[in-house]
Amino acid sequence: MLNRKHKLLLFKVLSLFSVVRGYNILVITLAQYLASIYILAPDLPLREVVFDINLFLIVTASALAIASGYIINNFYDAEKDLINKPYKSKLDRLVSQRFKLTTYFILNFLAVVAASYISFKAVLFFAAYIFGIWLYSHKLKRLPFIGNLVSATLAIAPFFVVFVYYRNFETVIFVHALFLFLLISAREIIKDLENLAGDMAQGYKTIPILYGVKRSKVLIGLLIVLTLVPSWLLVTKFNVGYMYLYFYSSMVLLLIALLLLWKATSKKHFIWLHNLLKFIIVVGVFSILLIDINLVLNRIL
Repeated sequence: MLNRKHKLLLFKVLSLFSVVRGYNILVITLAQYLASIYILAPDLPLREVVFDINLFLIVTASALAIASGYIINNFYDAEKDLINKPYKSKLDRLVSQRFKLTTYFILNFLAVVAASYISFKAVLFFAAYIFGIWLYSHKLKRLPFIGNLVSATLAIAPFFVVFVYYRNFETVIFVHALFLFLLISAREIIKDLENLAGDMAQGYKTIPILYGVKRSKVLIGLLIVLTLVPSWLLVTKFNVGYMYLYFYSSMVLLLIALLLLWKATSKKHFIWLHNLLKFIIVVGVFSILLIDINLVLNRIL
């Protein structure tokens, strides 16, 4: 049996994991590696990609920077989260604000150190990325449109640095990126609808607060409809292997999302909608394996 001291330590570890959204970072790390192996460098031997020290450092720097970003975002949102996420907030507050800030600076330092082993350009990129996350958390997230645009851009930036590393600028890559960008943009506005009470209390000027719930729902609907465009292009104009199954399924789920959006009237409904879009994004990560089943089997066997 764990004594009280050990239980408190365990809860603090869980609290820190909750603050840095460890599960999100694991998914992003996996997505970077799968995209590298099956999309960006499919002609390279598996060992050459997996054991590429520069790719490892890029993924590591990304994970550290993203973790620090979640910490600073949690730091600035502490009061708002007491209203919007009371149960999660109780867990997060087991770790002191001072400890969070100390961890934030340490993670950023380690991210820059990791980047310095790649190149000076990598250092500049991650320094700018870290600054962008701080600026978003401190100022920009309070602004309508700009905050949502910057949030979506920061979300896809770790993938941008990977395909710049492999110098793969094929059109299909940008269509994939557009699909993800539009999906994340829609999800960001849905999150604003979820957090309406806390945002109003803290003086945020989000799209739902300035323009109302109905207009926000129209904008989300427009973004979801626009997401159908790259989905359709990817299955009709490009060779995505068996990943077409994912995009057809995504189109069906996006149509369901439109129906849910139309009927959504409460925070609970917006949480369902948010989770549906998050499900589409996470499944998309694992669906990368469907691009070339033979390649997957050859690399496994």
